[in-house]
Amino acid sequence: MRTVIVTPEIPAEAKIRCPAPVTLPDRDLTDQETGSLWGRDRTALRVCETRRSAAVGAAHVQ
Repeated sequence: MRTVIVTPEIPAEAKIRCPAPVTLPDRDLTDQETGSLWGRDRTALRVCETRRSAAVGAAHVQ
């Protein structure tokens, strides 16, 4: 009997860094700007996590 440790290859998609949060201006934001920038960050976070989860899941299937 021989023990072999198999490590799955991590897909390239899992190695892509998520985008940094939106850079805020050095002033007070309007309500509209706050909502827009917050929404942009949340959307980017969800897209990144979906991509990352899919890539990690693919590595576990192999």
